[in-house]
Amino acid sequence: MLSHPERKQAIRKYKEHTPPRGTYAVRCKATGRAWVGSSRNLDAAKNRVWFTLRNGSHPDKALQSEWSTHGEQAFQYEILERLEDDVSDLAIGDLLKEKRRHWAAELSAAELDGTA
Repeated sequence: MLSHPERKQAIRKYKEHTPPRGTYAVRCKATGRAWVGSSRNLDAAKNRVWFTLRNGSHPDKALQSEWSTHGEQAFQYEILERLEDDVSDLAIGDLLKEKRRHWAAELSAAELDGTA
């Protein structure tokens, strides 16, 4: 068990931690198709995407259809680009959209809506 000062330091470190932000791709190995998304938290993005796909509720119907056809084992999640930690909170939304569009064009992939 942590001492009181150690606990306070651990809480402070957690609060100061900035989750990795950037763009990611979801790829179907069976068909070669890809979808590109962006997120303020790349660690949580995969969990969110996989959760909605497993439950059959992903908003991108083409992605959901391929998932249902080929199964989870045919898919991979790949981080394409991480943003620097010094990007201002005001600029992050626009920058993530720009990066998502860039990578979608680069990979001839569909864009996943929204920035989470």
